[in-house]
Amino acid sequence: MPDVLVIGAGVMGASVAYHLARAGCRDVLVLDRGPGPGSGSTARATGGFRAQFGTAIHVRLSLLSRSKLLCFREETGGDAGYVPAGYLWLATTEAELAALRAARAVQHAEGLREAVEVVPREIAFLNPAVALEGVLGGAFCPTDGFLSPMGLLEGYVQAAMELGVRFRWGEEVRALQRTDSGAVTSAGGHAAGVFVNAAGAWAGVLTDVPVTPLRRQVAVTAPTEALPPSMPMTIFTDDGFHLRVREGRVLLLRPSPAVPGDPLDTSVDPAWVDAVTAEAHVRVPLLRDVPVDRARCWAGLYEMSPDRHAMLGRAPGSPNLYLINGSSGHGVMHAPALGQLLAEMILEGTARSLDVRPLRPERFAEGEPNAGELL
Repeated sequence: MPDVLVIGAGVMGASVAYHLARAGCRDVLVLDRGPGPGSGSTARATGGFRAQFGTAIHVRLSLLSRSKLLCFREETGGDAGYVPAGYLWLATTEAELAALRAARAVQHAEGLREAVEVVPREIAFLNPAVALEGVLGGAFCPTDGFLSPMGLLEGYVQAAMELGVRFRWGEEVRALQRTDSGAVTSAGGHAAGVFVNAAGAWAGVLTDVPVTPLRRQVAVTAPTEALPPSMPMTIFTDDGFHLRVREGRVLLLRPSPAVPGDPLDTSVDPAWVDAVTAEAHVRVPLLRDVPVDRARCWAGLYEMSPDRHAMLGRAPGSPNLYLINGSSGHGVMHAPALGQLLAEMILEGTARSLDVRPLRPERFAEGEPNAGELL
């Protein structure tokens, strides 16, 4: 019987397993229904990394994650692909500027002093391709940027295996006992001292946890040199339209509303692709001559919590079940921090590296959700 059984081998589950083993817990088993690493949401992430958030706990998680990204190769032998190309937020109204300023006050209070306000002429220098009509100003942080979701995942899986963690692929957990030491999988039952729900967008299927899957779509251009790979992630605050360059193509993104039907649907809506492409042509005129490669477009799933903050810690009423769910689109970037923190909670009874009280799973029942994220 393993000491800890982790359900889900995406970047979150792999991070937990690695940090448990690194702290001395060698008897760790990770189950995943996919055939190998990257079969779920991790591989579908676009790889953004930022500390420009509007709540203190999110900024703290990002700063802890960033410190771990900087020593990732030394610790694991892997390559997380961290590139500090920056995040550039653009505002078209005074209200948006005020929201960015309020968020920056939080960021500065938590030590992210390099986050600054930028005016249109500075925006033109940081990203000359963006049409500035209607843009009043924005925000920029040079230490934000990009990472490699699969590099992060593969680094944690390999390092965890070298420390003795066992991974079993193609084994789906269909049910989990909330109070007894047992799990039901496609290959039979498992017992363990501690269980970890790291099932991502599928977390609510496994246990009673308030996680709602949300489809996020990505439009991908044909290979192009129209925009440089060093371009910062550029985000319009009004509707969330953003873009980045990855592997010689431009990724175009904009939040799409939830659709009725299968909440785990990851198909791409052609009408959405048309709409985001049209918006890109207006906001980044250089892209008007760059076609979208529809065969390369994809969709993935966010795991949304009610307040868009992760749930981390022991599940209410379950002494041996721990949750690491609901990161709400920030899972890959916060996985290094959250995995370390949960390992500390399991092995030491508390998260010593960071005060994670704002992430406690019982906050919703207690009527104390986090304030809405500004960004």
